[in-house]
Amino acid sequence: MKSRIIGAVLGVALFGLGTPASANPTGDAGDSIYADTDKWLCLPGREDTCDQDLATTVVAADGTMTLEPFDPPADAPVDCFYIYPTISLDQGANADWDEGPEEGRVIQQQLARFADVCRVYAPKYRQITMLGASGQLPRAEVIAAFRTAYGDVADAWKYYLEHYNQGRGVILIGHSQGSRMMNQLIQSEIDGKPAQDRIVAAYLNGTSVLVPEGKVVGGDFQSMPLCTSASEIGCIVAYRSFRDTIGPVNDYAATSRDGMTIACVNPAAPGGGEAPLHSYLTTDALMGGPVPEWTTDGRKVETPFASVPGLLTGECVSNENGQYLTIRIKADPEDPRTDDITGDIYTDGKLNPAMGLHLIDINLVMGNLLDLARTQSSAWLAREGE
Repeated sequence: MKSRIIGAVLGVALFGLGTPASANPTGDAGDSIYADTDKWLCLPGREDTCDQDLATTVVAADGTMTLEPFDPPADAPVDCFYIYPTISLDQGANADWDEGPEEGRVIQQQLARFADVCRVYAPKYRQITMLGASGQLPRAEVIAAFRTAYGDVADAWKYYLEHYNQGRGVILIGHSQGSRMMNQLIQSEIDGKPAQDRIVAAYLNGTSVLVPEGKVVGGDFQSMPLCTSASEIGCIVAYRSFRDTIGPVNDYAATSRDGMTIACVNPAAPGGGEAPLHSYLTTDALMGGPVPEWTTDGRKVETPFASVPGLLTGECVSNENGQYLTIRIKADPEDPRTDDITGDIYTDGKLNPAMGLHLIDINLVMGNLLDLARTQSSAWLAREGE
């Protein structure tokens, strides 16, 4: 069961959308269900799911541990609009509106830290559930579920633009199913339209974005290119992460469309090449995997996150199964820090390599994404004369 769920999390991206269903069939953002603040996981200016413990233990190569607190500014100059990945355990094709511990967990891992650079907006949506993505339901039911989920995302975006944005720049952030929803949102509501001027950048983590071979625009998006430098704005970051010792073992990071390739933009080096990763790794076990160890002497990390400067690098590479972000571990067996990380997917206690390090796509590059967001936000504000 677990393997079918994991393998299908991104499989929903293969279904055609048709005409999305909508939680707001009139198209009037003023009548949207998102006028109800309970339909948002995170909104600026209130205590909510984004207010979580993000303290980090920095584990140096010599084993020294230093506490890094998290103290975001009271008001950031741009916004972030985030759509979360497949997490719902509800027993139907679509999730309900109720917030559970799964939402809190993924917000802590993927979004809350962005409050350091932006005001965070995270709508709830009736996403495709784990069951809906597992391959156990009829195809037609899953397609209908996708339309419902996307309809919610589109409604939330329209409501945000009309009532919350107020002319500010916005960074789009998604992961997995959330990135697939964001891909469709960009195609339908942003790319080549007036809203594109609001976009600082789009971080479509853990998904496939199609571009023509050798080009940075075309394919999924006709006017929003892939990012090729840290100061470029209005562009796309997209990647899937794998260990350098494994890499894609199937077509998960590939496409069968002639002349197209799957984009890979390294958040640590948008222009290409290998670069150090500034990771914020969870200190908990993930989906059947082992509990992380941070030093060879077994010392415990008590904070929710650990950072391991100098241990990891990332580079966009390709093999016969596609283009991807390869994660290299620069281990030194002589120092007291761990020589490995966790984050792989396990099925029935066995490593399942098919989706690589998908569970920690964002954790691996979180610090790099934050640095990129700061640089791109400054460039966007300069363009606007602010």
